[in-house]
Amino acid sequence: MELFTWLKGKLLAALHAFKQWLVMVLCCLPSGSNEAEAQTKDIERQLHKEKKKLRQQVRILLLGSGESGKSTFIKQMVIIHGAGEFTADEVRSYRQQIYQNVISAMRVLVDARHKLGYEFENKSLEKRLPVLMTITISDLLKGIDQSTFGEVAPLISDLWMDASIKQTFDQRNLFQITDSCSYFFNNMSRVAAPEFQPTTKDILFCRKATRGITEHMFEIQKVPFRFIDVGGQRSQRQKWFQCFTDITSILFMVASNEYDQVILEDRRTNRVVESRSVFETIVNNVAFQNVSVILFMNKSDLLIEKVPKSDIRKYFSDFNGDHRNVRDVQYFLVDKFERSRKERHRPFFYHFTTAVDTENMRRVFRDVKEVILKRNIEQLNMQ
Repeated sequence: MELFTWLKGKLLAALHAFKQWLVMVLCCLPSGSNEAEAQTKDIERQLHKEKKKLRQQVRILLLGSGESGKSTFIKQMVIIHGAGEFTADEVRSYRQQIYQNVISAMRVLVDARHKLGYEFENKSLEKRLPVLMTITISDLLKGIDQSTFGEVAPLISDLWMDASIKQTFDQRNLFQITDSCSYFFNNMSRVAAPEFQPTTKDILFCRKATRGITEHMFEIQKVPFRFIDVGGQRSQRQKWFQCFTDITSILFMVASNEYDQVILEDRRTNRVVESRSVFETIVNNVAFQNVSVILFMNKSDLLIEKVPKSDIRKYFSDFNGDHRNVRDVQYFLVDKFERSRKERHRPFFYHFTTAVDTENMRRVFRDVKEVILKRNIEQLNMQ
């Protein structure tokens, strides 16, 4: 996708080139030509207008490691500040993506169950597995239709009810699986129905990795906001630097519940450690000295579920609070990121968020918006 900065450069360059050409043509006209002077002034006014419009835009860069919640945040902006609902084409696309999410997640659970050595409680499930496991990665990438999903849905429902799969799911920090899969497993009767149409909540829980760079425009309080969403996996981060021009603010998202998980890329590096390393690089970059960086400690709902079951001290030996207290864990993680900043005198903004919760996002973004707009006004005054 063409980047905003590239488009801006092309637009201004084209206008400037046209102005130069017009001036050259007008020079051939008799001096004092009223028509020539009027056309020149009109071009200059247009150039000034376009530059002013571009300067007034608020440009927000969304950064963070994979599965931190950036795309879910964009969906919330559509709901809160956009159309308020998704188009029929988008709903159809998400339905297919949900089918893919469900099948992929159950395949992961079945494979992990085998590696962990758990036996099926319902022995008949073993014979029925080929129906699910013969669906290839290529099939998933092409897209799963309702007919195909309907064939495997009864098996997936029965697998989810089996104790061995539930035991495996409880140890999901040992392997790679999407956070939202349990939501869809618990709603299988509805998802598997032929007339299934994803609700707004379904769409928020649907997971699709961002590839490349996507841009989204919203008008908020009569101010144009441009959100730039970049893929968070390591392979995508080289593209981040293409987006670093004319940024007003950076929203950096961290999945706070992932303190006991490792990243997909090397299956060794702790996910929070990885996020902190990336944040440290961004927040200390000289290119962002005049950019507000706002930290979203996301997935608070999942963190609340995890803290009583997973002792953070096993993964961070420097933790010295109450490992069963969610607030102690949250502030410990915030402190990890805050301490990575070299310029500690600069304001530090952070929020505890749940990106799938629309009301939470509405409240948080209301506060964030004020910081961003204030920063944008400061930048305009400096120009």
